Amino acid sequence: MALLLDTHAFLWWILGSQRLQDPAQTAIEDPDNIVFVSIVSVWEVAIKASLGRFVMPAEVFAKEIQNSGFSELTIQTTHALAAGALPMHHRDPFDRMLVAQARTEGLTLVSHDKSLEPYDVPILWT
Repeated sequence: MALLLDTHAFLWWILGSQRLQDPAQTAIEDPDNIVFVSIVSVWEVAIKASLGRFVMPAEVFAKEIQNSGFSELTIQTTHALAAGALPMHHRDPFDRMLVAQARTEGLTLVSHDKSLEPYDVPILWT
């Protein structure tokens, strides 16, 4: 299985938070699964940190992606076009991009955000 971690799911992973529950925890730990963290998450953290709404500096968050052994998922033109074509079930541009990336790349999104449920994308709930 190929997974794409929502920003909060990756944060919970690196912090060892109990909020990241099974089966998400098990799927992330499974060496047969490929785990991606999107660059959109770094962008989200950088913006929220600059607004004082995120305690971890974006540089630290980005370094944690490198240290995790997970794969970085860059933003491609196809992702941007897919995000723009999504129905407006959810207005958060970061979450919309994650949905578009998961759909385009055939990934299962790991998230706790129930507002993503209306989208046609596999979601592994945290």
